Amino acid sequence: MLHDDGTVSGLSTGAGSANVASVKPDGFRGVFRDDESARAVYAEGAGIARAIPAAVAVPADADDVAALVRWAASSEAALIARGSGSGMAGGAVGPGVIVDLSRLDSIGPIDTERRRVMVGPGAVRGTVNEKARAKKLRFPVDPSSGAFCTIGGMAATNAAGAHTLRYGATRAWVTALDCIFDDGSRALIQRGAPLPDVPAVERFLASAHSAILASPARVRSHTGVRKDSSGYALADYARSGELLELLIGSEGTLALFVGVELSLAALPGATSSLVAEFPTLEQAVDGATRARIGGASACELLDRTFIDVARSGPVVVAIDEASEAVLLVEIEAGDERAAAATAKAMEQALSATGATRVTVALNAEAEARLWALRHAASPILNRLSPSLKSMQFIEDAALPPERLPQYVRGVREILARHDVKGVIFGHAGDSHVHVNPLIDVHRPDWRNTVRVILDEVTSLVAQLGGTIAGEHGDGRLRTPLLERVWDERSVTLFSQVKHAFDPQNIFNPGVKVPLGATSIGDVKYDPALPQLPLDARDALDRIERDRAWSSFRLSMIGGR
Repeated sequence: MLHDDGTVSGLSTGAGSANVASVKPDGFRGVFRDDESARAVYAEGAGIARAIPAAVAVPADADDVAALVRWAASSEAALIARGSGSGMAGGAVGPGVIVDLSRLDSIGPIDTERRRVMVGPGAVRGTVNEKARAKKLRFPVDPSSGAFCTIGGMAATNAAGAHTLRYGATRAWVTALDCIFDDGSRALIQRGAPLPDVPAVERFLASAHSAILASPARVRSHTGVRKDSSGYALADYARSGELLELLIGSEGTLALFVGVELSLAALPGATSSLVAEFPTLEQAVDGATRARIGGASACELLDRTFIDVARSGPVVVAIDEASEAVLLVEIEAGDERAAAATAKAMEQALSATGATRVTVALNAEAEARLWALRHAASPILNRLSPSLKSMQFIEDAALPPERLPQYVRGVREILARHDVKGVIFGHAGDSHVHVNPLIDVHRPDWRNTVRVILDEVTSLVAQLGGTIAGEHGDGRLRTPLLERVWDERSVTLFSQVKHAFDPQNIFNPGVKVPLGATSIGDVKYDPALPQLPLDARDALDRIERDRAWSSFRLSMIGGR
């Protein structure tokens, strides 16, 4: 519990860890609580998991983070870094001490000449982008959570979005990370700069570095997959030799980020958009390939399952009932004339691959109407029976492009076999698919259904040579499955990297390197779970209903 003198009692870091001393960490000036409501309000995030943490720490600044890490190293406490809690894979919930970095939200001046900005890990991506746009620049990585996710969380998962097709994922736009390593030492890791003299880096260079470089290319990555936030970025590190490659996407398992330097892009002069309807998935995949080659900035897939749900609501864009898939395509250009000319060429290319109808939008209002289709299913899903929960547990696979139709059809068959409806959509240009199964939690066998669907979809991804995490990371959900989709030597290298940076396993244990075989733990939608304290439950419900993920959790339960 939290005491008047700032000390706490009753702390435990969870299974396999020693009890934590009942004192506030030495030198820590931020908020540190382990009362029931504080722990409960951090027990859930945007994904399906629920895990009650041992305590919550809210650092006041980077020195506070370093003090917390030194305390964790001496007391064997587990630290779980967290921003907005909007991640899907359960990497920001767990049984250790939650380190809420959302208050470290500074945004430095925009360097318009170098197109750079240094921000705190808690800076919200939407706010950073607004400040960049005021200088005619932007941060082009745009996950659907972009309005509320933190830059630290994006760097931790190598987040991506619709425009990754043209601009790449977060890794390509991070130029430096201000890190706190396992002994509390602080160092700035910059692209192209000499590595700092800190023990964690020295251990890595003396061990895992050479093992990565000596490994075959097929061990470092999934061949033919365009997006991957699973494991550590071995292939990127082997290619560039930049330590940033491994730190980005590491999900808080190698170091804690207290600052992120971003590169920025120029705003486009003009855009245009198209909606193309296809009678088969194969033709839609061909169309996505043409769109990518033709320079599209985004190319999204809406499968028949998505279209059928969207059709039951208000008409946004009329889609022919014979269409099996729809592509939404965006084009960026220097001016309106170029955007219109490229849209015309794209219309012809999509028609040549089998599109039965292509609708073109050449102004902002018309484009907004077309892109509203991308979000048309969500309000309808929210109005379904309270017993039906849209659960994201097979939501992030990416495949070699030629295998995308097999994957989508395979997922449809798996859902149908278990009498589960779902919607399938995603980033067609990157062959990256999101799936939202609708699970009836009043069915007595629903938990087993979730486990079996996850098992069968994981087998399908492995068979097709894909990754189970295209942009959301592994988290606690997918880490136990890594041995099924990665070469055994890859998983061994992940362990070597983790051990070099964090030999005590204090940083987010159970993520990236499995601790056990359990993938689906407590599911927050489970009606059989114990009730959370009313103030925490109300706060979590408001966050999910209003998509208020960037809200400071403790302020929602009457705390600081």
